[in-house]
Amino acid sequence: MKSHMDNSTKIWIVTIVTLVAIAFVAALWASYSFSFPQRPLPTPGDVRGDLEFFYVAQTVVSTVNVSLLIFLLTTYVDIYRKTRSQFTFGLIIFSLVFLLRTLTANPLFMRAFGFAAFGLGPFALLPELFECVALSILLYLSAKY
Repeated sequence: MKSHMDNSTKIWIVTIVTLVAIAFVAALWASYSFSFPQRPLPTPGDVRGDLEFFYVAQTVVSTVNVSLLIFLLTTYVDIYRKTRSQFTFGLIIFSLVFLLRTLTANPLFMRAFGFAAFGLGPFALLPELFECVALSILLYLSAKY
């Protein structure tokens, strides 16, 4: 039996620990940034609770997506250095553009420039969750090669 963990297991553990830490920091930052009066968790149809829960959750998931895209971008740059493939260069450009899109969709980014969305409920969070699942799968597949 191996007494040492293989390299890919170490990378995945570091990645997951990093994402959890980033999510925790984003949750704290969003909680303080969106200074709403203390209210209970939202119930269906409760627009007041919408602001506290869904936008803090959207901030956390969006920040995790930014981290996943940075990991993905570094993976593609590493692959490009080894292969010089045009397809990989296209993936680098795609990752950069998608990173910019995710950064600008982050509620903290919008708030920094004086804008805020409200009243969207779970529809503010769902696209970020789908994006997180897709990026996780893409990072897993890219890291295997």
